[in-house]
Amino acid sequence: MTEKNAPLHPVSDHVRSRPDWDTYFLDIVDLVSRRSTCLRRAVGAGLVRDRRILATGYNGAPSKLQHCLDIGCLREQLKVPSGERHELCRGLHAEQNAIIQAALHGVSAKDSTLYCTNHPCVICAKMIINAGIARIVIRDGYSDKLAAEMLREAGISVERVKK
Repeated sequence: MTEKNAPLHPVSDHVRSRPDWDTYFLDIVDLVSRRSTCLRRAVGAGLVRDRRILATGYNGAPSKLQHCLDIGCLREQLKVPSGERHELCRGLHAEQNAIIQAALHGVSAKDSTLYCTNHPCVICAKMIINAGIARIVIRDGYSDKLAAEMLREAGISVERVKK
């Protein structure tokens, strides 16, 4: 083949692996998590329906408020263990931010899939149930048995896809 007829994007000797849809969207929410302003855990989430992203969110302080990155972590100062006393935090969870962003822009979360870097806590689980989200795909777990129990009772499947 001459240079004139060479393909625009030559295929290399190795076969490029193309991610399945769940891996693709989990990789995207991994990137979203990098915007997190939480000092304890960076979490990313995204709502997807019909293979289209509806909204994304990461954990951090509400808009127009100072971030924990700048002023410190209230939970650290009070020595609150992970998974407890969620009300003692300036931040919103990634799942909450994704649901809020969808609502803010008039996009229904009903029958969507939530992709999240971590398993939702019980507060987020209740929001997920009432938002009509049908399925959750996570990368990592989170020790919240009540959340898992409530999601199961609501008929929302939680699937874990490892990297």
